[in-house]
Amino acid sequence: MAKAKSTSKKVATEASKVLRDDQFSKTSKSVAGSDLSQKKSPPKKK
Repeated sequence: MAKAKSTSKKVATEASKVLRDDQFSKTSKSVAGSDLSQKKSPPKKK
């Protein structure tokens, strides 16, 4: 079975910038959103 991969902090930061900038196309924003959806969630506090 394949190892689960997640988006690195650096890539997530860049993806966030793409989503906030109006200069990027819908396709670019879609890819950025996909990257962010693969970002690991921070651990939940008890």
